[in-house]
Amino acid sequence: MSLKGVELQIAIPKTFEAGKMADQAQQQVSAQQAHANEALKKEVERKQKIVNTSEGMDEISEDEDAGGEYLKDINKKKKKKRDQQEKQAQHPFKGNFVDFSG
Repeated sequence: MSLKGVELQIAIPKTFEAGKMADQAQQQVSAQQAHANEALKKEVERKQKIVNTSEGMDEISEDEDAGGEYLKDINKKKKKKRDQQEKQAQHPFKGNFVDFSG
Protein backbone atom coordinates (compact mmCIF):
# COMPACT_ATOMS: atom_id res chain seq x y z
CA MET A 1 0.00 0.00 0.00
CA SER A 2 1.79 3.03 -1.21
CA LEU A 3 0.68 6.54 -0.47
CA LYS A 4 0.93 9.40 -2.90
CA GLY A 5 2.08 12.91 -1.97
CA VAL A 6 -1.44 14.33 -1.78
CA GLU A 7 -2.56 11.50 0.49
CA LEU A 8 0.43 12.08 2.76
CA GLN A 9 -0.58 15.71 3.17
CA ILE A 10 -3.81 14.51 4.80
CA ALA A 11 -2.54 11.35 6.55
CA ILE A 12 0.40 12.83 8.49
CA PRO A 13 -1.57 15.61 10.28
CA LYS A 14 -4.31 13.11 11.11
CA THR A 15 -1.68 10.85 12.71
CA PHE A 16 -0.45 13.70 14.92
CA GLU A 17 -4.04 14.55 15.90
CA ALA A 18 -4.73 10.91 16.76
CA GLY A 19 -1.56 10.78 18.87
CA LYS A 20 -2.57 13.96 20.72
CA MET A 21 -6.03 12.60 21.35
CA ALA A 22 -4.64 9.32 22.68
CA ASP A 23 -2.25 11.24 24.96
CA GLN A 24 -5.07 13.43 26.25
CA ALA A 25 -7.23 10.40 26.93
CA GLN A 26 -4.39 8.75 28.85
CA GLN A 27 -3.84 11.92 30.91
CA GLN A 28 -7.56 12.17 31.60
CA VAL A 29 -7.62 8.58 32.88
CA SER A 30 -4.62 9.31 35.11
CA ALA A 31 -6.32 12.43 36.48
CA GLN A 32 -9.52 10.49 37.17
CA GLN A 33 -7.57 7.79 39.01
CA ALA A 34 -5.77 10.41 41.10
CA HIS A 35 -9.09 12.07 41.93
CA ALA A 36 -10.66 8.73 42.88
CA ASN A 37 -7.64 7.91 45.04
CA GLU A 38 -7.92 11.27 46.82
CA ALA A 39 -11.64 10.78 47.41
CA LEU A 40 -10.95 7.30 48.83
CA LYS A 41 -8.35 8.73 51.21
CA LYS A 42 -10.81 11.36 52.45
CA GLU A 43 -13.50 8.71 52.94
CA VAL A 44 -11.15 6.46 54.91
CA GLU A 45 -10.05 9.40 57.07
CA ARG A 46 -13.68 10.34 57.73
CA LYS A 47 -14.54 6.79 58.71
CA GLN A 48 -11.53 6.67 61.05
CA LYS A 49 -12.76 9.82 62.79
CA ILE A 50 -16.23 8.33 63.19
CA VAL A 51 -14.75 5.25 64.86
CA ASN A 52 -12.72 7.44 67.21
CA THR A 53 -15.77 9.41 68.28
CA SER A 54 -17.76 6.27 69.00
CA GLU A 55 -14.89 4.94 71.11
CA GLY A 56 -15.14 8.11 73.17
CA MET A 57 -18.81 7.36 73.74
CA ASP A 58 -17.90 3.87 74.98
CA GLU A 59 -15.62 5.39 77.58
CA ILE A 60 -18.43 7.55 78.91
CA SER A 61 -20.80 4.60 79.18
CA GLU A 62 -18.16 2.66 81.12
CA ASP A 63 -17.93 5.56 83.58
CA GLU A 64 -21.69 5.51 83.97
CA ASP A 65 -21.67 1.78 84.71
CA ALA A 66 -18.96 2.25 87.32
CA GLY A 67 -20.86 5.15 88.96
CA GLY A 68 -17.92 7.49 88.43
CA GLU A 69 -17.56 11.07 89.57
CA TYR A 70 -18.41 12.26 86.09
CA LEU A 71 -21.93 10.87 86.33
CA LYS A 72 -22.43 12.24 89.84
CA ASP A 73 -21.39 15.71 88.71
CA ILE A 74 -23.80 15.60 85.80
CA ASN A 75 -26.66 14.48 88.03
CA LYS A 76 -25.93 17.29 90.49
CA LYS A 77 -25.93 19.85 87.69
CA LYS A 78 -29.20 18.50 86.27
CA LYS A 79 -30.85 18.53 89.71
CA LYS A 80 -29.65 22.06 90.40
CA LYS A 81 -30.96 23.23 87.04
CA ARG A 82 -34.32 21.51 87.63
CA ASP A 83 -34.64 23.15 91.07
CA GLN A 84 -33.92 26.56 89.57
CA GLN A 85 -36.55 26.02 86.90
CA GLU A 86 -39.12 25.02 89.53
CA LYS A 87 -38.39 28.14 91.56
CA GLN A 88 -38.81 30.29 88.47
CA ALA A 89 -42.05 28.52 87.58
CA GLN A 90 -43.73 29.35 90.92
CA HIS A 91 -45.91 32.43 90.87
CA PRO A 92 -45.06 34.97 93.61
CA PHE A 93 -48.57 35.13 95.16
CA LYS A 94 -50.90 32.73 93.37
CA GLY A 95 -51.51 29.50 95.25
CA ASN A 96 -49.63 30.50 98.40
CA PHE A 97 -52.64 31.59 100.50
CA VAL A 98 -56.23 30.35 100.47
CA ASP A 99 -58.87 32.61 102.06
CA PHE A 100 -61.63 30.51 103.63
CA SER A 101 -63.32 33.36 105.48
CA GLY A 102 -65.28 34.73 102.69
